[in-house]
Amino acid sequence: MTIEFRSSERATLGVEWELALVDRSSRDLVNQAPGVLDALADVPGLRPNSVHRELLLNTVEVVTGICDTVPQAMADLDGTVRAVHSVTDPLGLELFCAGTHPFARWADQKVTPGERYARLIDRTQWWGRQMLIYGVHVHVGVRSVHKVMPMLDTLLNWFPHLQALSASSPFWDGEDTGYASNRAMMFQQLPTAGLPFQFDDWAGYERYVDDMFRTGVIDELGEIRWDIRPSPRLGTIEVRVCDGVPSLEEVGALTALVHCLVEDLDRRLDDGETLPTMPPWHVQENKWRAARYGLEAEVILDAAGRERLVTDDLTDLLERLAPTARRLGCETELACVEDVMRRGASYQRQRAVAAAHGGDLRAVVDRLCAELRHGPCP
Repeated sequence: MTIEFRSSERATLGVEWELALVDRSSRDLVNQAPGVLDALADVPGLRPNSVHRELLLNTVEVVTGICDTVPQAMADLDGTVRAVHSVTDPLGLELFCAGTHPFARWADQKVTPGERYARLIDRTQWWGRQMLIYGVHVHVGVRSVHKVMPMLDTLLNWFPHLQALSASSPFWDGEDTGYASNRAMMFQQLPTAGLPFQFDDWAGYERYVDDMFRTGVIDELGEIRWDIRPSPRLGTIEVRVCDGVPSLEEVGALTALVHCLVEDLDRRLDDGETLPTMPPWHVQENKWRAARYGLEAEVILDAAGRERLVTDDLTDLLERLAPTARRLGCETELACVEDVMRRGASYQRQRAVAAAHGGDLRAVVDRLCAELRHGPCP
């Protein structure tokens, strides 16, 4: 099977940010996405296709156009979120983002009508109906199809760093799960979701996809729901590791880190370097450690099994990527990664708010909504 990859001329960007609709009084999720999307049609100046429907009727997804820089992408998202707020405010709704809602019941959520979603739920049943989760996806353009699989395999080395920084789903159905990212554990229950397989070249990926179609595992390429995956139609690598985060600042930090990593790998390939990879069992263990412990995770660094605290490794990584950030014009956004480590990732902030309010998870929702509107507290 031949899969055409639409190569990009440069490392362009696209960002998708899944947002939930929350009732201002109850702080619970509400299934009002159709009304919000209908109202947005009357907002002047809103770019077409900048807001999408999603699996659940409590969710809207804001999507950038094709951007050249992280600041451009963040300005795009900011304008779209402001437009969505202009519609939701009169309806008594707040916008919310975290990997999961702290106390909403999955059984109360309604699925968006449509054949694609109906087919997903019919196949996945109980697990599919529990996908009450939110994420941030970052697309980065790749100049050659021959670079895609080496880049994807090496990006897995940085999987736990991205997972730990974005971890924002400690609560599920009103209980603390003990995980920094319960979303990461939930999402991988779907068929073809979770960590990608590692292939030596594009032909290996094509053979895998051909097998998936021939055996009826998938009906379309988008049903391969890996945490990091190629997007052949767009000519990008799509990084889907991250939990949903509550502020534009954090989206910018994660986007800058992904952008710099991909650009750095691209240049290293141009220089003739063989990119480092890790055995799948180390990659799998790192995903679990980051989901469980977040920024307190000790991660495996290489095939030799060396380990290090993820925040220490992030500090060195940021220093190494600083020249790349200057070239890409995202120094400010990349520096926000340090702010996340200093302030605490969202899962840590959520637990602190819950503890300060006697375990009242409505206060956690209030803080998350405030961060989305005003940015994270110092």
